[in-house]
Amino acid sequence: MLKTAITDLLNIEYPIVGGAMMFLSRARLVAAISEAGAVGVLASAIYKNREEFRDELKKIKDLTDKPVAVNLCLFPMIRPIDNQDYLDILLEEGIPIVETSGHELPEDLVNNIKSSGVKWMHKSAAIRHAQRAERMGADALTVVGYENGGATGKYDITTMVLVPATKEAVNVPVIGGGGVVDGRGLAALLALGADGVIFASRLVLAEECEIHENVRKKLCEASIYDTTLVMRSIGATHRAFKNEAALKVHEMDEKGGNLEEMLPLIVGAQSEKVYFDGETDVGMNYISQGVGLMNEVKPAAEIIHDMVEQAEGIFKNFSS
Repeated sequence: MLKTAITDLLNIEYPIVGGAMMFLSRARLVAAISEAGAVGVLASAIYKNREEFRDELKKIKDLTDKPVAVNLCLFPMIRPIDNQDYLDILLEEGIPIVETSGHELPEDLVNNIKSSGVKWMHKSAAIRHAQRAERMGADALTVVGYENGGATGKYDITTMVLVPATKEAVNVPVIGGGGVVDGRGLAALLALGADGVIFASRLVLAEECEIHENVRKKLCEASIYDTTLVMRSIGATHRAFKNEAALKVHEMDEKGGNLEEMLPLIVGAQSEKVYFDGETDVGMNYISQGVGLMNEVKPAAEIIHDMVEQAEGIFKNFSS
């Protein structure tokens, strides 16, 4: 029932993308998402060199023969990586889908992406960036609203408004996200005109997500009020879980803080301590407002199949 332009374009069963999460979207989780009929997206920026990245792609191919995607990160990074290198490797390994995301468009990568025959999705939080990506040849566009975990953009436009506005502004398939954690969100996004849905925060509680049990417990107990916006004062607004580190950064924002004073709390190494060492208050834990609607750890396949079943049930109720 849930067949759309995105299922046809990406050759997947369900119009669902498991969004790339820095440090967390690794082989086991990505493969499980794709094996379940959606498409998993590997976060390439996790890997420090070509060899690590290639090894992770090989792990994915050992776990599934279904379509997977790789995200190339265009956000500023303390440890810059050469996305052209990573693009070359993913093409050599036969990855069929590339996602780009960040403050900039991939001007230097477009020719190689388009000539390779892979499908290109570009993710943004603004319509004008989506339109420009379409003009550059993007096969699909992903837009995420204000409810989103991680980078929210600077316009504070909700998913409810951003998705239909983007659909009216472009002619290629649109994937929408921001706060989606279950079949109600999937049904709502499709009803708004999206051709597919991207979600990530719910997958933090997938069994295949390699995250510390302390973090799982905190997220299972969270409410819809347990996120806050950080880094707005430095032009890099992100939504994060309300832990001690996030509240300190939020306070810095309120006082017009700068990158130098925030850096000890927002640097990726601190997030790794949260995710993998279970030190839940020392760094950023990026999560959507939907965290208050997710309270159970399940296999990724069960999360996705439950989502599809719930959405199909909603549409059947409407039609009856």
